[in-house]
Parts: sequence; C-alpha cells; structure tokens
Amino acid sequence: MTVPLTRPSRSDARDNRARILEAARTVFGEEGLSTPVREIARHAGVGPATLYRHFPTKRDLITETFAEQRRACHAVVRDALADPDPWRGFRGLVERICELHARSRGFADTFMAAYPEAVDFAADRERTLRAVAELARRAQRAGALRSGFVVDDLVLMLLAHRGVQDIPRADRLAASRRFAAFVIEAFRAAPGAEAPAPLPPAPRLGLAHPPVAP
Repeated sequence: MTVPLTRPSRSDARDNRARILEAARTVFGEEGLSTPVREIARHAGVGPATLYRHFPTKRDLITETFAEQRRACHAVVRDALADPDPWRGFRGLVERICELHARSRGFADTFMAAYPEAVDFAADRERTLRAVAELARRAQRAGALRSGFVVDDLVLMLLAHRGVQDIPRADRLAASRRFAAFVIEAFRAAPGAEAPAPLPPAPRLGLAHPPVAP
C-alpha cells in the first residue's frame, strides 16, 4: 500500500521559515556569506530540501535574511515612537537595537559590502535617524533624556557596541544587555538623581585581572 505524502501545515512552514532566517542571520554573521547552505539548514534543524522550498537560491536566502533584519530594526523604531512614554520608548529602543546588533554580529555590514546595489542604504539610514531624532526630542521635552543628547550619540554607541560582537557567542547577549544598561543611565537626564534600575548580570569574560573591589 502506498502511504500518501503529507505536506507540512502552514504553521509548520512558517515556523521552519522563521528558524531558517534566524539561523542564517546568526551563521552568516559568525562565519561569513560563504557558509554553505547545508550548514544553515543544520543550525535551523531542517533538511536542505525544506530550506530550498523556502529559498530556491543562496542569494534568495541572504537577501531575505537582510530584509528580515531591516524589518526588525524598523519595528523597534516604530514601537518606540508609538510608546506614550517617550523615555520608556527611548530606553526600549536602545535595549532592542543593542540586542539585534549582538545577535546578528557583522551580518548587515557583510551584506552591504557584498550587495551594495540591493538597497538604498543611505536613504534607509536617513529615515531611521529622522525617526530616532523625533523620539529623542519627545524624551527631552519630557525632561527624561539629557538635553545635550544628539542622534550621533546613538551612532557612537553602536560603534562602541561593535566590541561586544567579538565576545564569544555564549556571553555576547548578556554583555550587550549590560552595555545597554550603562548607556541608558548615561543618556538619562540628571543621572544619579534617582536610583537607577538594577544592572543585568555581568558575563564572565575571562579578564586577566580581577574586578576592582568597591
């Protein structure tokens, strides 16, 4: 008797696609765009045939992975602007952008270098910075964000955050969250005027010298 082949349900297909994109962002960021597609499938926990059903070519996979990351970044900014509390929105923006940055490692930079014609990167960046500037103005008017803050400070923060990407993956996210907490405290108007939120746990980074005792 012939057993009929079963097709995966729509929810299974969506889950597989999400896992593939998450694995692609991680693996391409860690190992570069030359990583074989079979390695992406292995990390996603799916077979190569499942991956190719969603993404017939490697370029399709790379391009959609970057598009997904852009959508995630846009969602972070959109959610921050929609928050009725501008300081909470700004704080969430810093936390979520740092987390995306840590999870994807150097994937975005690698993609832009390999496919410079794929997206109008300058226009996309300009729109994002304008939205962040509007959020910053709201937080400053509310007296929560220090008056001297400019959008370039957020760019400077991301440049400094690149160092977190060199930390082993097991500790990278914890380091990123702690970094974001320190940055948020520095951006807050009158830092130290009230008790700051507890810091996230510090990762063990194998420093040559023990921490300085308080």
